[in-house]
Amino acid sequence: MPASDFSRRRFLGAASAAGLGATALTACGGDDSDSGKDSSGRTVVELWNIQTTEPSKTIWPERAKAFEAKNPDVRIKLVTLENDAYKSKLTAQTSSGKLPDIFHTWGGGVLQQQVDAGLVEDLTATYEPMADALVPAAVKPYQLDGKTYGLPFDIGAVGFWYNKALFKKAKIETPPATWADYLDAVEKLKSAGITPIALAGKEKWPGMYYWAYLATRIAGVDGMQKAADAKDFTGDDFVKAGEHLKDLVALEPFQKGFLGAAYSLPGGEAAVMGNGKAAMELMGQWAPIVQADAGKGIGKDLGFFPFPSVAGGKGALTDVFGGGNGYAVRKGAPKAAVDFLKFFLSADNDRILVEKASLLPVVKEAKSALTDPNLTAVYDTLEASTAFQLYLDQAYPPAVGQEVNDSVAALIAGSKSPDDVARSVTQVFKSS
Repeated sequence: MPASDFSRRRFLGAASAAGLGATALTACGGDDSDSGKDSSGRTVVELWNIQTTEPSKTIWPERAKAFEAKNPDVRIKLVTLENDAYKSKLTAQTSSGKLPDIFHTWGGGVLQQQVDAGLVEDLTATYEPMADALVPAAVKPYQLDGKTYGLPFDIGAVGFWYNKALFKKAKIETPPATWADYLDAVEKLKSAGITPIALAGKEKWPGMYYWAYLATRIAGVDGMQKAADAKDFTGDDFVKAGEHLKDLVALEPFQKGFLGAAYSLPGGEAAVMGNGKAAMELMGQWAPIVQADAGKGIGKDLGFFPFPSVAGGKGALTDVFGGGNGYAVRKGAPKAAVDFLKFFLSADNDRILVEKASLLPVVKEAKSALTDPNLTAVYDTLEASTAFQLYLDQAYPPAVGQEVNDSVAALIAGSKSPDDVARSVTQVFKSS
């Protein structure tokens, strides 16, 4: 996820029914005190995460306990929040200048804002000794102005997850490689009585993926950067992105009630896809896990293909839109916070995250643990990528990212035009 779920969005870990009142998961007991120590005299390191679904919600406490076993003078206090609730609460904490010791980050403009406010620890000296051991692309979202302010635990890309059995029923022999072919596939699915696409319209960020990918395919990653630098998205490429999305919406491809559907809740996008009630969803590498958690999962019928190319576009089929998941440390946090990140980024720990949590490896040595065919498909897409665009609601300042989500959601709902989207995003960007 969302702010959407590289979530934006985001390895959402993924969203669940939990909200701002989500239970704080603690690795062990003990009361906290204002001094940063618990009643046993241990240093308390508070870590905010978004691992709300299995297997991650079990694995994170296990890894915290493993660290504590090696560091008995430290207690890792895990606070687990649903994705959108996390973003709201972290925004409030950023405004107040009081961030937790370790906090989930997707990098980009949101992290930049926190860095500019002097709230984030510079981790460059921590990163440099381990630079050769990490997958370079995984660290990029957290590197700002030549310094490193976060460390990754996941990397991924957004693409189409599809139901092979439903494609076969609709007589679609191969996944579409062009936007025109994609629209044709949607029509074939509808003709066969199949809901083409599952979408969580209520949460907005899943819909943003369509406009963002279309804009990236049409303008190219360089064009996206130029627009961001100029704070101007009123160019033809971005209006065309909206027009192409409008063409898709006109086909009525989404499940009934999609505008009120959440992502991972019962009856939401992941459940619709996971129960075989829709043929496709545009989502990140976490999709198979959430589909199985929210629904039954479709097993061997699940496949993956890149977002199609757009005729005349400057972007290539091999340009990837996505992001990563990492952790940043608040300025002045206990040394134990950085020690925990070093532990979390060890090859042994990363293998556990790959094997048990189905994450993509960020430590090169952990690639041998990657056996899942779906995740391998995403990893192969990343390895073959020619350019990379970070989630827009993370790449840009928070207000701009939110406006992208809101405006695209309005376009999908029919209350904004492609021109309106381009103008609204530009207006907010220029005033940010």
